[in-house]
Amino acid sequence: MEKTIELEIRSLLPGVELDQDSCVNRLEAALQNRHEMQKAHLERGNGDVKLCLHYNSEKTSVVEVKRIAQRVGVEIINRYKPEMLPIQGLDCSDCAIVIEHSLGRMEGVLTARVNYASKKLWIEYDSHAITHRGIEQRIHSLGYEIPLKGPKKWLQENQEVLLSLASGLLLLAGWAGGQFLGFPAVLSLVLFITAYVVGGWQIAQHAFHALKEHHFDTDLLMVMAALGAAALGDFAEGALLIFLFSFGHALEERALEKARSAIEALADLTPKTALVRRNGSEVEIPVEQLELKDQVIVRPGTRIPVDGMIISGNSGVDQSPVTGESIPVDKTASDPVFAGTINGEGALVVEVTRLAADSTLSRVMKMVEEAQGQKSPTQQTVERFERIFVPVVLGVTVLVIIVPPLFGVPFRESFLRAMTLLVAASPCSLALGTPASVLAGIARAARNGVLVKGGAHLENLGLLKAIAFDKTGTITHGKPEVTDIITFQPDVFSEKQLLALAGALENQSGHPLAQAVVRAAQNDAAHFPKIGPVTSLTGRGLRSSLEKQTILLGSLKLITEAGLEISSEISVQAERLEANGKTTMLIAVGGSVVGLIALADTLRPGIQETIKQLRNLGVDRTAILTGDNPRVAAAIAQEVGLSEYYADLMPQDKAAAIQELVKKYGVVAMVGDGVNDAPALANATIGIAMGGAGTDVALETADVALMGDNLGRLPFAVGLGRATRRIILQNLAIALGVIALLVIASLAGWAGIGIAILFHEGSTIVVVLNALRLLRYRG
Repeated sequence: MEKTIELEIRSLLPGVELDQDSCVNRLEAALQNRHEMQKAHLERGNGDVKLCLHYNSEKTSVVEVKRIAQRVGVEIINRYKPEMLPIQGLDCSDCAIVIEHSLGRMEGVLTARVNYASKKLWIEYDSHAITHRGIEQRIHSLGYEIPLKGPKKWLQENQEVLLSLASGLLLLAGWAGGQFLGFPAVLSLVLFITAYVVGGWQIAQHAFHALKEHHFDTDLLMVMAALGAAALGDFAEGALLIFLFSFGHALEERALEKARSAIEALADLTPKTALVRRNGSEVEIPVEQLELKDQVIVRPGTRIPVDGMIISGNSGVDQSPVTGESIPVDKTASDPVFAGTINGEGALVVEVTRLAADSTLSRVMKMVEEAQGQKSPTQQTVERFERIFVPVVLGVTVLVIIVPPLFGVPFRESFLRAMTLLVAASPCSLALGTPASVLAGIARAARNGVLVKGGAHLENLGLLKAIAFDKTGTITHGKPEVTDIITFQPDVFSEKQLLALAGALENQSGHPLAQAVVRAAQNDAAHFPKIGPVTSLTGRGLRSSLEKQTILLGSLKLITEAGLEISSEISVQAERLEANGKTTMLIAVGGSVVGLIALADTLRPGIQETIKQLRNLGVDRTAILTGDNPRVAAAIAQEVGLSEYYADLMPQDKAAAIQELVKKYGVVAMVGDGVNDAPALANATIGIAMGGAGTDVALETADVALMGDNLGRLPFAVGLGRATRRIILQNLAIALGVIALLVIASLAGWAGIGIAILFHEGSTIVVVLNALRLLRYRG
């Protein structure tokens, strides 16, 4: 007999992210091929992944099926290793491509991806075919290093700067000694050659390994130019080229480090230890040793060390490090708190709900690192251009060396122009302008409570033309509130008395509308009158008694069926409120209608200002997607200031509406809660989820997550995307402009190698500093 069982992927592959499809798919395939299983497949939904196993219960027990699945999961985790490794010594984007190509051809390496701006290698490998040590050795053989720890770390991190400065000092000594100190020519020559070796050793290594990988890069262009100068006897000029090139890269590295440290600083937000109750006493332990259900004591004014739920105490908590909210949020028992946030004036006892490695802040940092490693469309285009451009430059250089002498131009002059062309056409600034901007933009977003999962999404934010919003929980709070109380007999029943009477009737009901009435009455400090037994009239309302008078609370239909008179004033008031998308309840006492209560899912505060800011940023089309009727949708769209509305939508209809908007406007974002709106989020150019700090689904399903449950961060995210795209275009213009000018100047003989390298490195530093302006973006 065939039976099925569903198992949590998290229990089978502990520590593996659900979006890491390679390991999850391997688990599915491995179990599919087991003879004990009839079928194995993945079930995805609401941001979660489960493994569904079909088996013959007459041949295999459920216990055996679970045991097999767990054993296979352990085998996969032990065999397939995904790692994020920092790389020391990357001095150009071409170096990243060389490492990718070289590692990608190694047996056992499944994926290798290097991001030059963040200096990180993401690699996945089969540990049965290759070891971690083997990967390190290959990286080392290419001329790069995995950063060391301890005292040697400083030397390794500053090696490029130190070698560059040493090269510069040797160059200065050789030039000054020959000009002013009477050094023999041979001594100056030795100093120049030593400057070559000290400053150019790493550059030459990288160029050599690039050639081995059949790749022409900027390091190769510089080495050829320097050797060309030496071949003509211009050792001083060649040494100057080496010094300026290496020193320029060292300055770029220092500038980029500022962007990388903006994210790494997030790690310092979480305390390293926590005060926890264990065996009746309070002990301080490393946060890594905390276990689920532990009770952590958080003193006033300290950072909360772990994600958890408050079990006692109340305080205002500054959540800005995670959600970007500028105002502390009041927290009390049963409220969630996040690692890295700052406790206010009250002491708290927090029960651990997530281990340190799984905290929201840890996951955000991991996702940001992965996002920085993803190449944006512009970066991919630039890299494709480089692969064609550099060989073309080498070909043109050969022609510049050979052709002019055929027409009487001295060979030396022609050769120097060719070497200058190699420097002038080197596309370092072109290659670095985009990844540096993406690195800084993603870092700035994360520091302000916006998680952007890649450069492509950041660029798309910059191109955004239309945004669609889910209604419930996005435009509105997602729960009804009392909005209007109207009394038709003010001498008999005041508004407060009407609300108290309605609260007394609804007090025993769990319906959301009933709870909203009770909440409003309690907030108004209303005293509930003593009424008789309450009878529920399904679909219409409630009936009770007050001082022997019948009380009715419910719809217009209920009042009409009871034979009570509905005046024109009552009808007009009810129709007006319902036209604005509100639900109305009539209250009748003793045979006459005495009042009306209206409820609605209230708008989030500041939503109109948010829409106005988006319009000022150039997002001209905004729409609401809702399952409510057209009248409600139209009323909310008008009140909020949205340009379109789509009503009576099921989840699949929302996806179709998004597809229609994409056809009309091109780049479209969908904003929702990340659960019910998954199809629409997937069909939008950019899926934006709210409340990423509180929901796993939002973090896993959306392209962009607003970490706070606050749409006010959306204009900041769109504005940052616009600014990032603007700076990328500026950097491309600077890079291409300088290359074009230098190429013309070198071919015309107006600029020598020294001038070319000065402008070349200067432009590279300029584009990096321009990109770093995003770290100060405020919106």
